[in-house]
Amino acid sequence: SFDDGPNNQPGDNTMNDMLDLLEKYNITASFFLIGNKITEENKKVILRAVEMGCDIQNHSWTHPAMAELADETIKEEFQKCDDAIFEITGKRPEFFRPPYISVSDKMYDLIPLPFICGQGCNDWENDKDADFRYNKMKELTENGTIYLLHVMEGNKATLEAVDRIVPELQAEGYEFVNLPTLFEKLGVNPKQPGKMWSVVKM
Repeated sequence: SFDDGPNNQPGDNTMNDMLDLLEKYNITASFFLIGNKITEENKKVILRAVEMGCDIQNHSWTHPAMAELADETIKEEFQKCDDAIFEITGKRPEFFRPPYISVSDKMYDLIPLPFICGQGCNDWENDKDADFRYNKMKELTENGTIYLLHVMEGNKATLEAVDRIVPELQAEGYEFVNLPTLFEKLGVNPKQPGKMWSVVKM
């Protein structure tokens, strides 16, 4: 799964480049978008992801640490992103990833979707090169793993790491799917109160 798209800096195509890689290996993924980054210009890449069988999920409107916010602001951060995604895709997100994985009990009450964390590969840190990210993904691999990766502007090292690891894991028999398919294939209901998922297991 990939956070922090779509790209709204002129000339940056990180999310689109990741879609090229997914297409190359004939796989799908889930993209958690920041609502206020969605523009008329980058609508095309979101629609491309949907056409490829990827799903578009909610990563808040402005990417704040939401545990510290007032109830109304939490609801607004969620709803505005939800509405922006629905306007483009015609489909409401099924999952929510809290920015900075900042969560509180009240967030579970106020946000009506399953929460996804995922196994982080530190790919938000510029000093972690493609080798580090590749090795981290390898180390975290197991059946049901949700990788927490990013397609924010300029994140080329993650593109390199994904390009290396996908064919290797495919050769080992692993399958890459989006989140709704992952839960479905493993027979797990994601809607469990107060639960945040990183690895999908019974």
